Amino acid sequence: MNKREKSIELLNRAVNDELLAVHQYMYFHFVCDDLGYDLLSGLFRRTAIQEMMHVEQLSERILFLKGEVEMQVAGEVKKIHDAREMLELAVKMEIQSVDDYNKWANECAAASDSVSKKLFEALTAEEEVHQDQFDTEMENLQKFGDHYLALQSVERSKSVAIGTPAAE
Repeated sequence: MNKREKSIELLNRAVNDELLAVHQYMYFHFVCDDLGYDLLSGLFRRTAIQEMMHVEQLSERILFLKGEVEMQVAGEVKKIHDAREMLELAVKMEIQSVDDYNKWANECAAASDSVSKKLFEALTAEEEVHQDQFDTEMENLQKFGDHYLALQSVERSKSVAIGTPAAE
C-alpha cells in the first residue's frame, strides 16, 4: 500500500465513523424532541450537522488524493430512549473519535501527508468540543437529576401555550 492509499483508507474510516455519528445523533435528536427535551434535542441536532460537515471535509480530501469516498456505515444506530444513556454513548463515541483521529494524524504524518494530518488534528479539536458539551449535559443531569429534563419539557409546554417556537 502506498502512502496515498494509507491516507485514503484512514480518511474513509473517519467518513464511516462520522456517518454513524450523524445517524446516531439524529436519532437522539428525534427521540429528545419527542420527549420535549428541547435543549438536548438541539444539542444532538447541531452536533449531527457538525459531523456532516466533517464528512464533507474528509470526502474533499479523499477526492483530492484521487481516492473513492466510501459512504458505507458500518455500525448500527442504538435505539436508546433514556437521556443519560444517550449522553453516555455520545461521550464514548467522541472519546473514541479523539483517540482514533490522534492516532491517524500520526499515521498520516508517518506517510508524509501533512495535510491529512492537519485535518485529523482539526477534527480532534472539534470532537473534544463535542465531548465537553456532552460531559456538561451529563454533569447537569447528575447535579439536577430528572428535574433538569422536566424543566426542558415545561419550557416547551410554555412555548407551545403562548405560540412561540421552541429554542434550537
